[in-house]
Amino acid sequence: MINFDGELISDSSSYLNAENSLFARGDGLVEVVRVVQGKVVFWEDHYLRLMASMRILRMEIPMNFTMEFLEEELKRTIRESGLTDKAVVGRFYVFPRNTKVSGDTDRSVSYLIQLKTLSSPFYLHEDSPYEVDLYKDFYVQAGMLSTLPIVSRVLENTGSVYARENGYADCILLNDLKNVVQTLKGNLFLAVNNKIKTPPLADGCQNNVLRKKVIELIEKSQEYDIEEASISPFELQKADELFIAEISSGIRSVTRYRRTEFKKEVAVNFLGKLNAAARFS
Repeated sequence: MINFDGELISDSSSYLNAENSLFARGDGLVEVVRVVQGKVVFWEDHYLRLMASMRILRMEIPMNFTMEFLEEELKRTIRESGLTDKAVVGRFYVFPRNTKVSGDTDRSVSYLIQLKTLSSPFYLHEDSPYEVDLYKDFYVQAGMLSTLPIVSRVLENTGSVYARENGYADCILLNDLKNVVQTLKGNLFLAVNNKIKTPPLADGCQNNVLRKKVIELIEKSQEYDIEEASISPFELQKADELFIAEISSGIRSVTRYRRTEFKKEVAVNFLGKLNAAARFS
């Protein structure tokens, strides 16, 4: 089922029209959360990110948009869909209500909750090959706007077509300064010896909750140091490991980039830590 402004409707229902800002202009946000047996993983972090993103895009935050209200709406949708005992991904869309002109200053919002079941309540490490390449047809714009969970995914969609056509599992995105930003699927981390490096928010990578949690886990570890700094494409082949953090699957190892094959030990290590953190969040 889908929750549209508190009304539960079937997945096949017609609930958007041509004047809807989400459809007509891609003017909206989507926060992706993981829910395991009724518990929203890292919910406070997701809520604060959504509220901050709404403020940046000058959306009007309703008085009832408390952390408790939105959590209950998500859980109610899960209960009514018969998925309480399942692991699911909830996609929480927030967008301005129907407006007839793009310059309308009315930024009152609607919300929509969509669900997708997961195969496991745990983050799992996939051992299958995962080869990537650079995607250079289009570039991410460095800056704050690119860090937000904006609905529009034209770059990611065209990049996915390129990946499929060329036999890659994923592609690495660059910004307009030709620095590495992330992959089509999630945030990228590069491990060399005892240092782990990830692009800074200023370069335009997604400022999502799992990126924050992985950085926190690295900071708490005694084995590795974390550095948020720009990454040149030339650094990729010098790494011991490349891994991706994504809210649905957790941590995924890149196995090959061009002629370089990578290890998996660091990714597996932090995946275990991430599962523990999710359990007690």
